[in-house]
Amino acid sequence: MRHFLTTSDWTRAELQALIDDARAMKESPIGDALKGKTIALLFLNNSLRTRTSFDVGAHQLGGHAIVLSPSGGMWPLEFNDGAVMDGDAEEHVKEAAAVLSRYVDLIGVRAFPKFQDWSEDRKDKILNAFAKYSSVPVINMETITHPCQELAHVMALQERFELDNRGPLDGKKFVLTWTYHPKPLNTAVANSGLMIAAKFGMDVTLLCPTEEYVLDRRYMEQASADCKANGRTLTVSHDIDAAYDGAEVVYAKSWGAIPYFGEWEAEKPIRDRFRHFIVDEDKMRRTDNALVSHCLPMRRNVKMTDAVFDGPTCIAYEEAENRLHVQKAIMKRLVG
Repeated sequence: MRHFLTTSDWTRAELQALIDDARAMKESPIGDALKGKTIALLFLNNSLRTRTSFDVGAHQLGGHAIVLSPSGGMWPLEFNDGAVMDGDAEEHVKEAAAVLSRYVDLIGVRAFPKFQDWSEDRKDKILNAFAKYSSVPVINMETITHPCQELAHVMALQERFELDNRGPLDGKKFVLTWTYHPKPLNTAVANSGLMIAAKFGMDVTLLCPTEEYVLDRRYMEQASADCKANGRTLTVSHDIDAAYDGAEVVYAKSWGAIPYFGEWEAEKPIRDRFRHFIVDEDKMRRTDNALVSHCLPMRRNVKMTDAVFDGPTCIAYEEAENRLHVQKAIMKRLVG
């Protein structure tokens, strides 16, 4: 049995095989790979694209999805082993995962960090607890990484570069840029964007305001190792012009500075100084006709201007659609 928790557990060839299958299903979306199969979708956080795409994807492959959430009547869960359960939690994840495993064939988990203590959040306790106690495959629907988004992003890049006759992703300059947001956000998509660009052979630049916004060392080290294995480079930059110069992919995302986890009022004045990191027309003119994207949801004219987002090089809608197709490929692979 194999889970889909992070792309770092899968080789580039395995991930490419998932993307290739997703592209085939994009052309022919209806099938029976999940006929008679059921997936439980556990949402501890809000969702639009993830919930819809997993539900629709299961249906298109002949399966059935059950959405579970605390707001929908699910018991509050305890995730710490050995806990004395005299608080709000009514059920331990051991029982929840074990029982769900007897009902369903797959379990999807969406659980964001609590944004209080990164040393605890980085353990990804909820996802790893389900993986530990489940006897069916578990899929990460976004926790501190977002592997489904990673595959959808690469699929969209490959599709557009092929359409434009610009060749494979190898050697392309990929810029992951921090952007302003009025509140701190999860680092999941940034972690994932960094890792998948490195795994697929791109020269990766992480553009952020200060050293405090560099991502967790786990993901920096993984990306660095993959870049090295592919004969590419990983660069951290705080220079907007240098980062954008010659870029062929620009991926925009907001995230909170890890040293300020749980102390967001102290971080806010720093973040507020860097509103100019917005992805706009002037910056994009420095690129090599770069493709630009965002995982969505996105605050227009805060993270990216209307002109860029609605322009011909933006592939955010293609990336969002591809969530449906890659997740079908993942579910099919895990039950097959």
